[in-house]
Amino acid sequence: MNETRPQETLANLLSETRQFEPPADLAAAANVKADAYDEAKADRLAFWAKQAGRLDWDTPWDRVLDWDNPPFAKWFVGGKLNVAHNCLDRHVEAGNGDRVAIHWEGEPGDTRTITYAQMLTQVKKAANALTELGVRAGDRVAIYMPMIPETAMAMLACARIGATHSVVFGGFSVDALSGRINDAQAKVVITADGGYRRGKPNALKPTVDDSVPLCPSVEKVIVVRRTGQDIAWGDKDVWWHDVVDAADKEHEAQPFDAEHPLYILYTSGTTAKPKGILHTSGGYLTQVAYTHQAVFDLKPESDVFWCGADIGWVTGHSYIVYGPLANGATQLMYEGTPDTPHKGRYWELIDKYKVTILYTAPTAIRTFMRWGDDIPAKFDLSSLRILGSVGEPINPEAWMWYREHIGHNKTPVVDTWWQTETGAIMVSPLPGVTSTTPGSAQHGLPGIDADVVDDQGNSVPNGGGGYLVLREPWPSMLRTVWGDDQRYIDTYWSRFAGMYFAGDGAKRDDDGNIWLLGRVDDVMLVSGHNISTTEVESALVSHPAVAEAAVVGATDPVTGQAIVAFPILRGGAEGDENLLAELREHVGKTLGAIAKPRQIMVVPELPKTRSGKIMRRLLRDVAENRSLGDVTTLQDSAVMQLISEGMANTKNQDD
Repeated sequence: MNETRPQETLANLLSETRQFEPPADLAAAANVKADAYDEAKADRLAFWAKQAGRLDWDTPWDRVLDWDNPPFAKWFVGGKLNVAHNCLDRHVEAGNGDRVAIHWEGEPGDTRTITYAQMLTQVKKAANALTELGVRAGDRVAIYMPMIPETAMAMLACARIGATHSVVFGGFSVDALSGRINDAQAKVVITADGGYRRGKPNALKPTVDDSVPLCPSVEKVIVVRRTGQDIAWGDKDVWWHDVVDAADKEHEAQPFDAEHPLYILYTSGTTAKPKGILHTSGGYLTQVAYTHQAVFDLKPESDVFWCGADIGWVTGHSYIVYGPLANGATQLMYEGTPDTPHKGRYWELIDKYKVTILYTAPTAIRTFMRWGDDIPAKFDLSSLRILGSVGEPINPEAWMWYREHIGHNKTPVVDTWWQTETGAIMVSPLPGVTSTTPGSAQHGLPGIDADVVDDQGNSVPNGGGGYLVLREPWPSMLRTVWGDDQRYIDTYWSRFAGMYFAGDGAKRDDDGNIWLLGRVDDVMLVSGHNISTTEVESALVSHPAVAEAAVVGATDPVTGQAIVAFPILRGGAEGDENLLAELREHVGKTLGAIAKPRQIMVVPELPKTRSGKIMRRLLRDVAENRSLGDVTTLQDSAVMQLISEGMANTKNQDD
């Protein structure tokens, strides 16, 4: 972040007046009512202690929070529990073993239905198999897998025996995988021959084969057979079906300290070395279980929950594995992409499994918008009662499309803000309480002290912009950066004294609602005004011809930085000079003349990571005619070639 900017406060440009009240029947039966805010405000620690009481504890805690050595927190000090027991055993013991835990659908259309009792048996056997291979409490296990039930089983087996798992997204390169294995000193790698993606087998084992020789800590590689494709076989390799099927089906879960490390999840750093975010057991499970029940109003006896993320991201950890299973939920897990074998696949699955709660990313929603309203209209989506959004700020038009075309104007939309580092949802509407505003994450949840501050750390008034911070510790917070306490302090706790700040800009509207404005690294400084890329992108998408847009700031001799926009048009729209001029005027009318793009280049696709985030860094390279940086993490690296060639053929479009 550049701290020498002449005006640090973010401009607050976009206004939104639409509001939607909770449906009366949902509000009347909601899991969490308005009094939760008052309860948490009156005694925050007592509130979190009550939420922890939702779990089974082998040993009760002595203190709710130890914050004697900030920023190093300990929650539920002295308490002991087993995370896997809380996700599986206790539901079976309560007589819910026949309840479906996972409806799994493979991309080719193969299916599996796994009950809680079946899941428990498999996790017990996997725990015994890991123990047989020499894995002990405190050891690390790397997991590099497709979206199959064994991925969740592997995570829970690790949790059951107290091994710390490190899930690496099953699309990362040899460098990314080996770097993460080495940083964690993982003893075992669990992988698969491959998974299905876009209609064909996507090999995973070769990446592991190339990584293991670079990783001296690895003793064994466990391989799940998914695709049946030919793979190389080494002396460290064992088949999952050999070691797990042969294992004893009885396993007694042992309790571990509330602060026992549950997992490490790596997130990109500004330096070459990724940051290993460490989450522990008791506080993390408390908050993911509570937020899953509160934010989605989960009724485990009747709901079918679907989180469309990959388990390799924190969203998958918290809202596919740990939150839903801790709550005894039934959920859908899907292996493939939303457009395989056709662009209606998501809606087809919702229709088939009668999904009631959908949690997906704004980038997916905007893609569905681009494909056309007629596609979801072909399917019965009447089972849906809650829609959720996660991963990045959602622009108001995408929010409205989601509500209208997927929720048929009857479902609350809960736009959630949180991060790998926070572990669980932090800012979100409550569906039975909050009057929602399209595009806003609304307020910190009960028990969460979220604020928007200026560059001096002072709260901004309503209508002001600045930086999103957390003023008090929370149960699911990261405990440190694995092996690097100083980096933890420097990265998250040094910008504002006594406050957590992870780099997101935000504003408060006139009603005090919080709006996320994206990473402060993506803020543009135009003629002394700090302008958020998110607001300009939202203005562009509010034009009927635009389906999605990315915006960057490029060096400009007059204004310091100028706005360069890369929109994707809806089907049928022509990207001629008249439309480009109309788009510039539309942005100016919506946000003010200061926000008009200097240049607009219509593109067929945007550069996105495999998790769906737009890589604006690469677009800045194009806008400033620099050679492209690393494109290996892109979903489709050919996109940048098309954009670069198109940019070379355009000229400035200033009046």
